Amino acid sequence: MKKTALIFQGGWDGHEPVLVSRRFARLLEGRGFDVTVSDTLDCLNDAEALCKLDLLVASWTMGKIENEQVKNLSKAVGKGVGLAGCHGGMCDSFRENTEWQFITGGQWVSHPGGDGIGYDVNILHGSSPITEGLDDFRVSSEHYYLHVDPAINVLATTRFPIVPYYHMSNKPVDMPVAWTKFWGNGRVFYSSLGHHDDVFDKSPTAQALMLNGMIWAAGGRQYAEERGLTDERFLNEAKMY
Repeated sequence: MKKTALIFQGGWDGHEPVLVSRRFARLLEGRGFDVTVSDTLDCLNDAEALCKLDLLVASWTMGKIENEQVKNLSKAVGKGVGLAGCHGGMCDSFRENTEWQFITGGQWVSHPGGDGIGYDVNILHGSSPITEGLDDFRVSSEHYYLHVDPAINVLATTRFPIVPYYHMSNKPVDMPVAWTKFWGNGRVFYSSLGHHDDVFDKSPTAQALMLNGMIWAAGGRQYAEERGLTDERFLNEAKMY
């Protein structure tokens, strides 16, 4: 049976959500997925339908989301549906919703120097099956500074600072570029690469990392079902809202 994925796209056009979503749909379809693309958040209104998916892919920068929609998504991911996204399409989404930030594992706060910054992405080998066979690579794009969840499993990093800005008074830091985390039985993957769609053409390893991450995230529901894992072992939903 084919795995199923839902991509929801929208928000700020500067991150080219339509082009990025088309790319991700094409990549997933090439791996046998049945992919649906939605240009409205109404696709998150049906919790029962979401729970039947294998993967949710976020491609929505900024904007607003209803609390009930986040609750539905949280429930689906908690039951094992994967969640994946890149750049501002997932971790610069719905800035006013802290539950969304809790689920995804991070939030964009700055990109000193703007677009076109050249920087190295360093793969943490052995950190995950997602990074197997991938080597360090160079990117020219926005250099994302994020506030991150200490529970994430970091897969790749980049060194800050590169350009002068107020934060350079602090010590140099290795900022996560890609990570995984869990939300209940669900697997979450994020990569900060992908300001524009052509980043994935200019840095093919960035695309390979994203595809590997999406496929990994999509395996959570099957893993949970095969092992009889249920969301009953987590906090009662009513206590979370």
